[in-house]
Amino acid sequence: MMQDTLFRNARVVLRYQVLHGDIRIEDGRIAAIEEGSSQGSAGEDMEGDWLLPGLVELHTDHLETHYAPRPGVRLNPVAAVQAHDAQIACSGITTVFDALRVGMDEDANLRSDDMRRLADAIEEGAARDWLRADHYIHLRCEVSAPDVLHGFRLFENDDRVRLASMMDHTPGQRQFISLETYRSYYQRKTGMSDDAFAEFVSKRLGQSAEWSDRNREELAGICNARGIALASHDDATVAHVAEAVEHHVRVAEFPTTLEAAHACRDAGLSVLMGGPNIVRGGSHSGNVSARALAEKGLLDIISSDYVPLSMLHGAFKLAEMVEAISLPQAIAMVSANPAEAGGFEDRGEIAVGRRADLVRVRVDSDIPMVRSVWREGRRVA
Repeated sequence: MMQDTLFRNARVVLRYQVLHGDIRIEDGRIAAIEEGSSQGSAGEDMEGDWLLPGLVELHTDHLETHYAPRPGVRLNPVAAVQAHDAQIACSGITTVFDALRVGMDEDANLRSDDMRRLADAIEEGAARDWLRADHYIHLRCEVSAPDVLHGFRLFENDDRVRLASMMDHTPGQRQFISLETYRSYYQRKTGMSDDAFAEFVSKRLGQSAEWSDRNREELAGICNARGIALASHDDATVAHVAEAVEHHVRVAEFPTTLEAAHACRDAGLSVLMGGPNIVRGGSHSGNVSARALAEKGLLDIISSDYVPLSMLHGAFKLAEMVEAISLPQAIAMVSANPAEAGGFEDRGEIAVGRRADLVRVRVDSDIPMVRSVWREGRRVA
């Protein structure tokens, strides 16, 4: 049975302003927001800390690293989900889209069946109330892979799938427009010789020519028919964005050029960039920085990508670095904006009637520290 709760003496980050005051929670929902802190010992004293809406994460690759922490090593999928979930919640994320890859190539550490095992572990954890955060599934579809549709069909009866991104990591385009940048990244990662790398690139180019367009078309049709939101990935050109619009894409993940980001804005797509890009000060692939897009008003959503805490850290850093972005605007990039893109109307901001998904944060040494997390009024971290 849920209890009524009072949080007092907090700096409450609302959708458009910061208010110093109290929040009352009843039956897992926000019942009242009052300016000015009430006196007395009733309720929990927030000691002037920030109180934020629970973060909504649309794209994290983090789960796979818990399941397969080393090449050839597989851990129990339920235990992997538990470890992932704990880190997600302790980073202030109360709603998460776990990104699972479908469409494999020869260098993939995991297979499609592994993805299904992880999804089953998420389902079991949610059904048994083992999880701290609210988990959904984001299918990362590698359209140049011959087996992408096979992998996707393993999820055809899974209602937890709410988002799919269409990726194409073929060398010489999108994320790696420069083949030399790709060569440096990939050979360092794999230790391939020059001859082996040249053979690998030739094979990938051939697969892309044969499979990318047809798989993209079929996946878009399936997702639109099932009501699964679509995301593009690593758009680099106006033509890439036009293709996304044709497929009814809602979110543009990690556009790699300023030109593509402007085209996304003109087309009404929500632009998503990674928290690590913001925290590090740039893209590890040498593409356009998230800060550059934010400064031009072209950034809507921050994702943790591969570092869960970078989502919160990135939002605070943007508010500090970019004069035109207030803290409420930056926090909306990790809460209200991704919630809207994910199709949620019950979360994403602190407002009467919304779910009491809340994060208590204190900033120390310029780092936002998560002190407590609540999901639907229940403390989970």
